[in-house]
This record gives sequence, C-alpha cells and structure tokens, in this order.
Amino acid sequence: MVQHIVTASPSMVELDDAPFPSEWVIEGNPHARAKEIARSDDTSMKVIVWSCTRGRFRWQYDVDEMVQILSGEVVITDHNGKERHLVSGDTAFFPAGTWSVWHVTKDVRKVAVCRNTMPRMVTFGLRAWGWGARRAQSLVAANTARPGFSGGSLGVAAR
Repeated sequence: MVQHIVTASPSMVELDDAPFPSEWVIEGNPHARAKEIARSDDTSMKVIVWSCTRGRFRWQYDVDEMVQILSGEVVITDHNGKERHLVSGDTAFFPAGTWSVWHVTKDVRKVAVCRNTMPRMVTFGLRAWGWGARRAQSLVAANTARPGFSGGSLGVAAR
C-alpha cells in the first residue's frame, strides 16, 4: 500500500462545527470547530486542528492527546486542581482517562495529536516485531554486500 505524506497549514485550515456535550459547559457559550487533517493507517493516531471561542467547560480525554497551541489563550485546570496557562507555542499532554477544565480567555486554535492507547503486551509485541524486522533487514543488507553473494535469502548464497 502506498503511503502519502500529509502537509497542512493548521492556522489556515477551514474547520467544521464540532460541538461537545452541552452538559460539559460551565460558563459562557463556547463554540468548537475542528477538522481531521491526517490519520495513521491503523487509525490509532489522528491529527486534528481544533478551535473554540471563549467560555469554560470540562473536557474528558478518551484517548492520549498532545496539543500545540497555535493562537489564543486558555487556562487549564487538571483533574488534580493544578492550573496551567497555555498560549501560542505551548504544548501539553493529556493522558487518556483524565479530564480537565478549559477556560478559554481568548479564542483558541490548536493542533491535537490523538492516539488510542494499546495494552502494554500489544505495545511490547509491536516493539519486538519492529526490532526483529530491522535486525532481519540489516542481516540481509550485510549479506548482499558480501563479494560473491548472488541472491539467496538471509545470507545463504545460491549454489
């Protein structure tokens, strides 16, 4: 399958309405908009551009989410009560299963990288598979560089 490199200008991407549950709203009338700009083939990771107008709301994280603030300003209060002020250029990470209160003080726009979490054993298996595949490739590359090698597999020369 051919993979494509995706490029975008997140500050210029046209966004669609992306309402969140009204019961999350604490104060004001925040209006969210978003657009998915990329996703991995296995759909475990997505890149989304998101914006929101002023207001205060609770946000529940069903997936791991890393955000980069492009413009605006927000004060985040995490599930432990710790407050953080984020402005253009700031980055934050929100683990799946947590929640926070967003107080958007200036209309905010961000890029979010969202990743579905996998069980540790699956992650370990994928890492082991990747290590094995890289090791096999290096063995093949080393054997094809040997003088007299004529195309066997995994270092076994054709006779």
